[in-house]
Amino acid sequence: MNTELFEALKLLEKEKGIPVEYMLSQIEKSILVACKSAYGGNNDARVEMDPEKGKFDVYLNKEVVEEVFDPDYEISLQDARAINAKAQLEDKVGVKLDPKQFGRIAVQVARNTIRQGIRDGEKSQVLVEFQSKVQEIVSAQVERVDPKTGNATIRIGKAEAVLPRGEQVAGEVIHEGDTIKVYVADVKNTEKGPRVIISRTHPDFVKRLFEKEVPEIYDGIVEIKSVSREAGSRTKIAVFSRDENVDPRGACIGPRGVRVGAIVNELAGEKIDVVEYSEDPVKFIAAALSPAEVVKVEVDPNGEKVCKATVPDSQLSLAIGNKGQNARLAAKLTGWKIDIRPESGFFGEDEEDTSDKKEEYIGDGLE
Repeated sequence: MNTELFEALKLLEKEKGIPVEYMLSQIEKSILVACKSAYGGNNDARVEMDPEKGKFDVYLNKEVVEEVFDPDYEISLQDARAINAKAQLEDKVGVKLDPKQFGRIAVQVARNTIRQGIRDGEKSQVLVEFQSKVQEIVSAQVERVDPKTGNATIRIGKAEAVLPRGEQVAGEVIHEGDTIKVYVADVKNTEKGPRVIISRTHPDFVKRLFEKEVPEIYDGIVEIKSVSREAGSRTKIAVFSRDENVDPRGACIGPRGVRVGAIVNELAGEKIDVVEYSEDPVKFIAAALSPAEVVKVEVDPNGEKVCKATVPDSQLSLAIGNKGQNARLAAKLTGWKIDIRPESGFFGEDEEDTSDKKEEYIGDGLE
């Protein structure tokens, strides 16, 4: 039976990743609980376990006395010397126990302790496994998709996590059995166990995709300065080269657009603007408003991060973008408040409909 127990623990470690040493500690804890239940509250016990030798022995410590009044706590000198010939009065002697004598209630208590230990061990393994992957991209297997909520249960290694519908890229359809990439944003240890926050909409998901796809970024030659994203629609990413001989935009786009194309495919067709970062805010803001052309950028002389960007009349709609998206992403990318104006100073014939285009777009800082 002892050999079978240790084999079962090794199998548990292999299948669920719970270390044998951890489960042995839980078994020892359960035995002490069982002793307390079976022997009148006495849990002064010693457990000796040796997986290599298949040894599993339990000893209940009892005090050596002249006359026994409480057999759960006391042992006579004669019986004690049968165990240890040198035993003296008031010594403690370990009496070897047969776990089968614990009784049904004690065994049930022990089982519950072991089960709880397995659950705690699984939660601990999940926490450890995911903590090592925080702020990284991992591949996951989709196990099931809730038809009502759209939430996907995915498996990462030996652990499960939930990818909420709101963290999935708009327009993409995930099926059971698919292998997908997700970004591990955070891991929180709650009362109900580890809560893993995973996402495909997080701006850093795109950042990590570029790091994997572009060797120059991985090698530190090209640096990603900031990312602004409206998942499923458009992303702007600002890049900078530490080597004047390396074009940061060209490196990220790749030959014939192969590199950025692979990322676009991963994001279900999401548009990506690769912008060259500059320490000069005028150049950076002008680049951030691409694909629109910018005639000039005037920064606030008072030092506030506020500017006016002037664009050709024909480029006004392009600069602002659909529902203000292009200007909004540019503001987030640069961290500047941008007031976009047409070169002529007029907003076109349909002034009532286009006057909202003159609104200022506020960046919330580099992400």
